[in-house]
Amino acid sequence: MNKVKVAFVVFVLVSILDIIGITFEIPILVYIFKPLIILSLLFLYVFSLPKRLKWYVIALEFSFFGDVLLMFSGKLFFIAGLVSFLIAHILFIKIVTDRIQKTSLFKVIFSIIPFIIVFYLLIFNLKSSLNNMFWPIIIYGLTISTFGVVSLIDFLNTKSKESLLMLSGAIVFMISDAVLVIDEFYFEEHINKVVIMFTYVLAQYLIFKSMVQKNALQ
Repeated sequence: MNKVKVAFVVFVLVSILDIIGITFEIPILVYIFKPLIILSLLFLYVFSLPKRLKWYVIALEFSFFGDVLLMFSGKLFFIAGLVSFLIAHILFIKIVTDRIQKTSLFKVIFSIIPFIIVFYLLIFNLKSSLNNMFWPIIIYGLTISTFGVVSLIDFLNTKSKESLLMLSGAIVFMISDAVLVIDEFYFEEHINKVVIMFTYVLAQYLIFKSMVQKNALQ
């Protein structure tokens, strides 16, 4: 078994064990395996390609920091984790915008509308619960929405497999973060945490596949 296959098996295994730990409330599994999810994905990326994009590597590093920080309870850890993922999303946006050669005003407007609607509906329903976290959540929400917008623009321009994978990753990431905010500020349910982690792992893997697919075509 080569390095890529080993790294993929490790990524799947640690992800499953972390989700099992969340599902059955086994903290030791979560504390051991959650930090390993992004680390294993990073190794999978490194082993998959001879030439790596530094911005994506840095985005994975900030995702790792975000994962670790959100393992702990408390407002300070939540904000720090939010900032880490904010930086990761800004880097994802840079990666996608670098792919966009040209576009039209129609495609830009068409891409903005669905994400703005979803963002507005979420904030409108949660604003009374956010309190002093209102503006940090607004900033974060606009950032990940922008990630979705530029990914949709790229897909409309190219209709390529890598752009579809990136768009899918952005959308699934938005679902994961929306459920996270709902769980944190609106109503806390155990199933929310399972959904958050499953969609998060899926989103990160879809983005990874987009990166590998893009490089393979160059």
